Amino acid sequence: MTEATSAPLRTRYAAIAIILHWVIAAGIIFQILLAWRMEDLKTPLGFALVQLHKSVGISILLLSLIRLGWRLANPPPPGPEGLKAWETRLSKAVHLGFYVIMIGMPLTGWLMVSASRIEIPTLLFGVVPWPHIPGISHLAEPAKGIWRLIGGRGHGLLAFTSYLLIVLHVAGALKHQLFEADTPILARMAPGARAGRWMDPRLVLIALCGLALVAVAERLQPKLPAQAPLPAVAIDDDTEERPLPAPATVALTPAAAEPVAGAAAPATVRTWTVGRSSSLGFTTSWGGEPISGRFDRFTADIVFGPEALKASRVRVSIDLASAVTGDAQRDQSLPAADWFDAATHPEAIFTATRFEKTGEGRFIAHGRLSLRGVIRPLDLPFKLRIEGDKAHMSGVTTIDRTVFGVGQGEWKATDQIPASVKVSVQLTATAT
Repeated sequence: MTEATSAPLRTRYAAIAIILHWVIAAGIIFQILLAWRMEDLKTPLGFALVQLHKSVGISILLLSLIRLGWRLANPPPPGPEGLKAWETRLSKAVHLGFYVIMIGMPLTGWLMVSASRIEIPTLLFGVVPWPHIPGISHLAEPAKGIWRLIGGRGHGLLAFTSYLLIVLHVAGALKHQLFEADTPILARMAPGARAGRWMDPRLVLIALCGLALVAVAERLQPKLPAQAPLPAVAIDDDTEERPLPAPATVALTPAAAEPVAGAAAPATVRTWTVGRSSSLGFTTSWGGEPISGRFDRFTADIVFGPEALKASRVRVSIDLASAVTGDAQRDQSLPAADWFDAATHPEAIFTATRFEKTGEGRFIAHGRLSLRGVIRPLDLPFKLRIEGDKAHMSGVTTIDRTVFGVGQGEWKATDQIPASVKVSVQLTATAT
């Protein structure tokens, strides 16, 4: 007669569950520490921290779903026999709460991003594109605002709940590890740990890893938004800049133009075709760091003669959706309603019918700029060199973005991005 034997009772979690537990735990702590650093989201550092925060959050969501699936397929080991009934109930409640946090916080954060006023794409760790929640990002206000409010309130509530759960979870683990040798809890997730030992090597290692995580989160400097250098623009250093006139200034008409000294009459104008090497760029700063950009698509209708300024005219149409600054996430937000509002006003148009000669090869185009539905006078000083049928023009001017409404909401302020934006233009053209 043989005596029946039974398999030994499993007392700790499986290796996969242990690895997922510690990786997710580190991710949650790291997220909290990053959030504490995100004081001013309008700065380049704030922007970069948010992008990293999103990447870690989505990673936690994916790992948590894997962890949940594993747990459903592989039930956890039973708790120690010495646990009291209320301790067992509290432990289950805390674990359930953590799953709500691990899945709910990334989902509410994802909802906030998808419903954001400014559509900034999510690139996980700057490489892997992650979509917005379907059906949210293309909603119109105020429906989009309602989802944004739900996401924000839910994210904040879950964040505060996570603090409570972390305190309860850590306190419970330390209670059993330090004061109750007959209820080994830490050993279930840290195999080999011995309950009742204050200086257990595994407990010390966990504490050191926690301190290292704090140091990394505090000192980590994420990659700031990139800058796109302007195409080579041969603008002389002494090219004069003219700021935007006051809004009350009225642009002069061609009939009001003053005669140009030494202009020949009669004289003829020529029609010019702009070459592909031409460029239209802009320069500003963000948090004190210079930002350079350009418009990749624009057209120019030019009828001009240096000795026939009264008959000259220029019209430049700029595709606002073609603005690039070298950072894909930032560039996708520029056409949004808070900035260029390209959906409503797809083009900016500069027209000039009055020109003034200020020196040899030097002129000023007195015109008007239409941007976001706002029309204001704009002077563009430029230098011009004509060699046969070829012309080379370069100019620089400055506009006030706030006059045109470029930058809405929190971006109306000029503490991070100044009001003045320098615009640089270089054209190569051929007479036709």
